[in-house]
Amino acid sequence: MDTELIEKVLQGHRRAISRCISLIENDGAEAQAVMQALYPHTGQAHIVGVTGPPGTGKSTLVNELAKLYRTQGSTVGIIAVDPTSPFSGGAILGDRIRMRDVAGDPGIFIRSMATRGSLGGLARATADAIKVLDAAGYPIIFVETVGAGQAEVDIAKTAHTTIVVEAPGLGDDIQAIKAGIMEIADIFAVNKADREGVEHTVTALEMMLDMNHASRLARSGPEEKAIWRPPVCRTIAIRGEGVPELVEAIEAHRAYLRETGSLVERERARVEKEFRRLLEQRLMQRLLEQTPPQQLTELIERIAAREIDPYTAVEKLIGE
Repeated sequence: MDTELIEKVLQGHRRAISRCISLIENDGAEAQAVMQALYPHTGQAHIVGVTGPPGTGKSTLVNELAKLYRTQGSTVGIIAVDPTSPFSGGAILGDRIRMRDVAGDPGIFIRSMATRGSLGGLARATADAIKVLDAAGYPIIFVETVGAGQAEVDIAKTAHTTIVVEAPGLGDDIQAIKAGIMEIADIFAVNKADREGVEHTVTALEMMLDMNHASRLARSGPEEKAIWRPPVCRTIAIRGEGVPELVEAIEAHRAYLRETGSLVERERARVEKEFRRLLEQRLMQRLLEQTPPQQLTELIERIAAREIDPYTAVEKLIGE
């Protein structure tokens, strides 16, 4: 294990942080040992997920949020996840270009990550990259997802505060009303609020939130803690308008999580998700290592020929 690398990460050295994240992305033998050493130093950062349909201006909004936090004296970590081509396997990683205003700020660390085939809007290494930035001392970490619409639900299990970004005039009145997206939002940001149709977008969102909030209140008992109603913030990120109000909403939600004890619950859920993910990976890896390739090929051929069903094949493999 490279103890010098770990010490430099804990001191906030940018090159060491980059190297550490690269080790994680490449899933090298050293990656696990490094993460084991860094883990005790994590758990201090507030993680903000930013998701929503493509074209809503997520990168520009994160750019402006980071600039505002910097004026308040805070360092900022940014992880921007870009989709990987299913054909070439490559990714543009263009978020650094879109965030060029803050790319040269020594108090802001930006890392673009390719999904590498992962679904749910995040890369496999995202959770560990967050921990690296957390251990390096970044108190606020933004995670921008790929922007694939309804598949963007993994971020809610990764972030403490999830912002769903909408924009008027995208051909769908309210993308957030679709199943899954409405439930994950802690804050809604209606970006490009200078466009025609913004009133309709905000009104429709507010109506859905009112209905959802009333339903949750009706189901809750008198002894239950206060229920957070996601605010709707209007922003014009390209001009920085509405961004201070969005930061206020983030800080209000952070305070709510602390006061109600929900932060502990979310952190536990986040840890459980990661534990299960690692467990699945290790068990799958061990199973494949112990199974001869020829046996796997024969099972696949039998399934394709309808000689055996996939469920029986899996039980057979696990049983052996």
